[in-house]
Amino acid sequence: MKLGAGVGAPSGKVDPRPVLIVTGLIQEARIASGPGMTVICSSSDPKQLRALLTVFDPTTIRGVISFGVAGGLDPSLKSGDVVVATEVLAGDARWLAGLSLNDDLIASVGLGRRRIVRGRLAGAEQVVAARHLKEALHQETGAAAVDMESHIAAEYAANAGLPFAALRVVSDPAHRALPSVAMAAIKPNGDLDLRQIMRSVARNPRTLRDLVTTGIDFNRALRSLRGCRSFLLGSEGLVTADL
Repeated sequence: MKLGAGVGAPSGKVDPRPVLIVTGLIQEARIASGPGMTVICSSSDPKQLRALLTVFDPTTIRGVISFGVAGGLDPSLKSGDVVVATEVLAGDARWLAGLSLNDDLIASVGLGRRRIVRGRLAGAEQVVAARHLKEALHQETGAAAVDMESHIAAEYAANAGLPFAALRVVSDPAHRALPSVAMAAIKPNGDLDLRQIMRSVARNPRTLRDLVTTGIDFNRALRSLRGCRSFLLGSEGLVTADL
């Protein structure tokens, strides 16, 4: 089933309803926004995302895509590498995301040396920051990356009978821990609190190096995410298969 064709649309006709794009950060939401898209930003808060989806009418959309950055679990992946989900795992739950990508479209996307791979995504209720926790989650699930939105979006889509896809770009690779100051500086709207970051650096200047590295990785991931936005455009991008 193509997202461009829609669900419940007459044969051969295009479903005019938008696709729901689920993001965690305001920067991701800004990239995804545009014609044919309805964007939800959870501010990296799973409870808030569930609350938003509880009151969202599934009959107003034709599919669900989880779109944003993720923590790397597969040690071969670098920041900026792209993971297109084959399935999403969270605890004992598992949701398939039957996808194909237009190979010509992939070749045309300017991601430089960044890779596009197909693999599992793990869902988490909180940030998986430490290296040893990333390693343990990778061994447990075999997932390529982890985020806090894809499992919630997948469950919502399954309950509503809607096609689901997930595209996530690695921000912090598996071998790198996320600094606690970076996680504490996320505002309720998903943006970064620069004053909080500066206060933390003033208290502990040694955190500056880790923050700079994290910032470089994050900006690289956002560049890849911008390059992948064309994958959201219906039948010319992400395509879900009948499952």
